[in-house]
Amino acid sequence: MQRFFIAILTAAAFLSATPATAGPEHAIAMHGAPKYGPGFKHFDYANPNATKGGEVRLAAIGTYDNLNPYILKGISAAGSGQVFETLMESSEDEAFTEYGLLAEAIETPDDRSWVIFTLRKEARWHDGKPVTPGDVIFSANILKTKGHPFYRAYYAAIDKVTQVGERGVKFTFSDTTNRELPLIAGQIPILPKHYWQGRDFTKTTLEPPLGSGPYKVGKVEAGRSITYERVKDYWGANIPVNTGRNNFDVITYDYYRDGTVALEALKSNNYDFRQENISKNWATAYDIPQIRDGWIKKVNIRNEQPTGMQAFVFNTRRAQFTDPRVRQAIGYLFDFEWTNKTLFYGQYTRTNSYFSNSELASSGLPGKAELEILEPFRGKIPDEVFTKEYIAPATDGSGSNIRNNQRAAFRLLKQAGYTFKDAVMVAPDGKPLTFEILLSQPTWERISLPFAKNLKKLGITAKVRTVDAAQYQKRIEAFEFDMVVDVFGQSLSPGNEQRDMWTSEVADTTGSRNTIGVKDTVVDELVDMVISAPDRESLIVRARALDRVLLWGHYVVPHWHIQSFRVAYWNKFGRPATTPKYGLCFNCWWVDDKLDAALKAHQGDS
Repeated sequence: MQRFFIAILTAAAFLSATPATAGPEHAIAMHGAPKYGPGFKHFDYANPNATKGGEVRLAAIGTYDNLNPYILKGISAAGSGQVFETLMESSEDEAFTEYGLLAEAIETPDDRSWVIFTLRKEARWHDGKPVTPGDVIFSANILKTKGHPFYRAYYAAIDKVTQVGERGVKFTFSDTTNRELPLIAGQIPILPKHYWQGRDFTKTTLEPPLGSGPYKVGKVEAGRSITYERVKDYWGANIPVNTGRNNFDVITYDYYRDGTVALEALKSNNYDFRQENISKNWATAYDIPQIRDGWIKKVNIRNEQPTGMQAFVFNTRRAQFTDPRVRQAIGYLFDFEWTNKTLFYGQYTRTNSYFSNSELASSGLPGKAELEILEPFRGKIPDEVFTKEYIAPATDGSGSNIRNNQRAAFRLLKQAGYTFKDAVMVAPDGKPLTFEILLSQPTWERISLPFAKNLKKLGITAKVRTVDAAQYQKRIEAFEFDMVVDVFGQSLSPGNEQRDMWTSEVADTTGSRNTIGVKDTVVDELVDMVISAPDRESLIVRARALDRVLLWGHYVVPHWHIQSFRVAYWNKFGRPATTPKYGLCFNCWWVDDKLDAALKAHQGDS
């Protein structure tokens, strides 16, 4: 602990303390203490005896035209982030704790107003040059000034970055209330200054970039496939956070037009591993000999990962969606119960929280601690926040009886000034209520078209349009859509990323995650409160309060979630005995030589 210094001002003496610090540590937890001590050898969910070698083939959808994943332009190649590294690495079995990766130590005062990272002596770029404090300073500055708009917002509170000693880098923060900032600084991807000098960081590129990570770019076939090769002399292979991980020698992503084609490619042994996100496929598409004979494994892997919010999202920048009563009315006409029974084979649970499947999710009525936060906003937020538990509208699941929901929707639209003329719902300005549901994959059509049919019964026209991946991304980034399917993923420790999802500051920033266009000073304040939460208990309460206000804003039509990973893979892999609570950690798997040999022999016989 630093000593207290005595200062004498005028005739009075008083003690003035600099923020206390415990000195350099191996890890930092958002709240509480790290699970793994200074001498830990590997994460519990990684097998230190995992076999190195082999090839894994994966599938990607759409196309790509860029190998720099940190800018707005272009579509980044799948897996391109694994070429680079961060100062710290998060564990997948803790809420939010980081351990040294490029940095061997981290030091921060009790108030977390600054943080110092000490780089490892052995850290090297793929060209053999050392990773230096200059690289860290360069990375922070270029991402804030020329990187994707997300980084500008996420790192906005980083006031300055300076070198300390030979291998130290100090981040000083302008916000002294956000205790997450040292961990955020630890997440910054570190880029080589000497490589980018003379290159335009803002332009797309298909030139394999220089990194320090466990993999480097191998073969590039733009829009078709990309291969990554494990770095033979990777500097960090044996540090604790990497032990038992990054086991494949070669990782190849092949691109497919859509998920349907990709699924058939898996069955034909064109790639090895698939995480299934379509319930109909999981229920019906895997009844094949390869699975019955054990050559393809089909497994559910349970997890405790927060599922966040997936939903039909309203673009509130559009005139027809500015009134929350209209948004709420449209929400009444999505029949989840019929969809789940008929299309999903009953596999899903309806989502009623932006923090679903976690202790951060609101439920019931607000308790005393939540009311202390919400009361000052009474009159500025919907009254239902105080009087009702948010539960998405439900039906009997028959598909033929949603009359009660139709009546509720009609009442809301009437309150908003709409009239029903000649089977068309007409706005106060005389325009019919119409909008477009923009999709990126045909698989979403089977959910969206029945939704549009229910809307039509009330005189609302919803046109369903599917576009290619490149057009879809450009339209999303520019907010050129009426309604879209989006996912607001959440962690167990929400923080700075909430600003990019919900705040007024980024609502009109191209490429921000605030696809809804939320502009609400109350939401802004609640986000600040979540970010500045001093402990776990207050974080939970503040997140629940934010959750309630977002839910009763009717910004989305909530979808569904599941509490397991559904994976299908050719039986060539070994897996650790322990799966992390909050992730899948596929990079902890390995190619089992005996299984791989047996599979190849079988395929040869076939």
